[in-house]
Amino acid sequence: MESLPPLKTDNEGSTLAHSLAVRLRTAILNGDIAPGERLHLSALKARFGISFSPLREALTGLAAEGLVVAAGQRGFHVAPVSVENLDELIRLRCMAETTAIRESIRLGDEQWEEALVAAHYRLGRVAAAPVNAQAQQTWEAAHRNYHAALVSACRMPLLLKFCSTLHDLSDRYRRLFLTQAPRDKKVPTEHLQLYEAALARDADKAAAILEAHIRRTGENVKRAVVPSQASARPAASSKEPRLSRAR
Repeated sequence: MESLPPLKTDNEGSTLAHSLAVRLRTAILNGDIAPGERLHLSALKARFGISFSPLREALTGLAAEGLVVAAGQRGFHVAPVSVENLDELIRLRCMAETTAIRESIRLGDEQWEEALVAAHYRLGRVAAAPVNAQAQQTWEAAHRNYHAALVSACRMPLLLKFCSTLHDLSDRYRRLFLTQAPRDKKVPTEHLQLYEAALARDADKAAAILEAHIRRTGENVKRAVVPSQASARPAASSKEPRLSRAR
């Protein structure tokens, strides 16, 4: 596990458990903590200077999100990655997000349009910046905000929460892919086409573009990452991000 900055509560009085969960979630999604890596409670307790109670609460919450696995008496480890899991995430995202964008287009008002315009502009501006670690993090935030803006007017809070969770889980795969491949040059065009279809209130076209975008990204991840497992399979303890067939 890479070094994490000291834990502090924020100005809104968040609990230690919540603050730790946010910190660990970010590290897992960024790939700073490798899939399958064990989360040693004693090491985390010493690192953050907290008791076991908020630590277990944070890890239990992450387990509920699917980012961490609780293994009974053996403690916790980061959820592994697999082709089957990625395929399931792709299918669920297609179903959930196309429903959400159709409803968002149907119900969205001028405020939704303005938020979408701003989110798309922000994404395009940061995408034009030279690629480095800081710029990539800025792009990730803008990218997430853009996809959230597309579906934000659907007036279905449970669906939005589900979409957010699925986006987090699939983002982990995409970021593992980005450690081995450059950013996809077709993505800005797909984002623009999706943006234009949404503003034109063409729900069928927007849903079709969004589904194709999700599926193509998922297939790119599999093609880039899966082949590397064959030659590296003996090195099971390696922290190199690889997808493996779940058994």
